[in-house]
Amino acid sequence: MATEHPARKLPGVDQLLQQAEAAELIRIFGRTALTKSIRLVLDQWRNSNDLTVKAPSQTIILEQAAEHLGKHDVGLKRLINLTGTMIHTNLGRAALPETAIQAMLTVASNPTDLEYDLETGQRGDRDHHIESLITEITGAEAATVVNNNAAAVMLVLNTLAYGRQVPVSRGELVEIGGSFRVPEIMTQSGCSLVEVGSTNRTHSRDFKQAIGPDTAMLMKVHTSNYQIQGFTKSVPEEELARLATENGLPLMSDLGSGTLVDLRKYNLPYEPTVQEAVLSGAHIITFSGDKLLGGPQAGIIIGRKELIARIKANPMKRALRVDKVTLAALCEVLKLYRNPDQLSHALPTLKLLSRSPQDIEQMADILLPEFRQYLEKAQYQVNKIQLKSQIGSGSMPLDLLASWGLSISTEANKGADQKLRTLAEAFRRLPVPIIGRIHRGHLLFDLRTIFEPTEIRQQLSLLTI
Repeated sequence: MATEHPARKLPGVDQLLQQAEAAELIRIFGRTALTKSIRLVLDQWRNSNDLTVKAPSQTIILEQAAEHLGKHDVGLKRLINLTGTMIHTNLGRAALPETAIQAMLTVASNPTDLEYDLETGQRGDRDHHIESLITEITGAEAATVVNNNAAAVMLVLNTLAYGRQVPVSRGELVEIGGSFRVPEIMTQSGCSLVEVGSTNRTHSRDFKQAIGPDTAMLMKVHTSNYQIQGFTKSVPEEELARLATENGLPLMSDLGSGTLVDLRKYNLPYEPTVQEAVLSGAHIITFSGDKLLGGPQAGIIIGRKELIARIKANPMKRALRVDKVTLAALCEVLKLYRNPDQLSHALPTLKLLSRSPQDIEQMADILLPEFRQYLEKAQYQVNKIQLKSQIGSGSMPLDLLASWGLSISTEANKGADQKLRTLAEAFRRLPVPIIGRIHRGHLLFDLRTIFEPTEIRQQLSLLTI
């Protein structure tokens, strides 16, 4: 007698959708998506050639449908960054303060005066909401905001140097994240790069010799993502600004990850501030909003009033502008800089960077026994270890911060590396993924970012290793 195929006992789609479990799944995923997923699961069972497998229950089918939807869910996912890179480009860079988050929620869910002048009842300028705050903090005459610093550089060059030449030191032709290079940005902006000096040494006379009838401006790029050491020389910003002014040219200074405070006050390495660039005489300055500044992704352009007016009038400005949510967040972050005494507590980025090694070590002491409890039974060794945190996102690459964390290793055999990669993958599969880094045969978790261990503790029992 022929064996009956298990598919004959499978329930129908409508029958499955009427189950109590389905009601909750419909609430989470929606009826249309759940229906498609159920049909996919049923088709997989019907196409099975294994006649010995018992037909699944309705509960199992719904669980498999939900699992499929979960795996194919789209959108950003929150995670825990234990990589040791604080402002991590791939992991979303700076975390925002609560005041910025609340401002984003407010403007996202309500009409706003984004481009509306409440006094005149006429169309307004979206930069109006933030320009006075930026100029107050930086000392610049005027300001505008675009969607990132690469866009800021491109917009300035396209406005002030289109079809003309811009001398730049060879030692400053940097590549930023995602393989974007300064020369390529300049080309796309419509201007011509004139390389001056050498990789390690550039003098004022090199710029002077490069200035000609087709020169539109001079440009200085702060090399925030690398350093050249040894027999080096660069032209100070003040000297370059004087040379530009003497020749009737503007000086553009691209600070990259610009900071608005002297980081030495927080026992951090020195980084040139935006205010220093203004005092040096630079006519146009660009910098990021989402790196050392600690705000949302944005590119900020400050400088002489007449130059900013020309930049705002460029049609490309509309294509690069920021939305109301970004403006609201950036405004709230900048407000924090009005009270520098509270900045290290109010601004998450600075709070992370200025955290004491002793405080981080206490977190390692708390988590060490629990990591050992769950991992040593799987033949992993866990130890507390001193680490060096990196600021990240091209900021101060040679300056590392003393930190503490956990080091996970396994027996040094042929499959050791694969076992560590498997463990790292297991941590990435957790409901709130935990991201570390593998370095020289160890999976490292830098705990500088962790102020409360509960969420990590609760997830350790969910590891599948």
